[in-house]
Amino acid sequence: MDTSSPAAFVNGALLRRYIGQKVRAVVQVIRSDIGSVTGKSTDDQQIVVKGSPPPSLTTYLEVIGIAESENTIRADVWTNFGDNFDAANYNELCKLANGEFRHMFI
Repeated sequence: MDTSSPAAFVNGALLRRYIGQKVRAVVQVIRSDIGSVTGKSTDDQQIVVKGSPPPSLTTYLEVIGIAESENTIRADVWTNFGDNFDAANYNELCKLANGEFRHMFI
């Protein structure tokens, strides 16, 4: 595991804290266009993910990349997470990873 450039776990609200930094987020795909995906974050905020999504997308998608703005990520890594995903649990993970248990996350 490469720990030299960790990606912060974020939801829609946390994304603005990390503009210009590496982040990871799970989105529910709403729309896919050439060069971008519009999705709903685990806290129900709209996020635009720019880059080259895989040709076949599942309902849920994890992206890792640079936060460009409070609602945009330029993704380098795209991972399909399937059609059934517990977004509420992931959202709680984001809160823990940015709150009192931050020290436990890279």
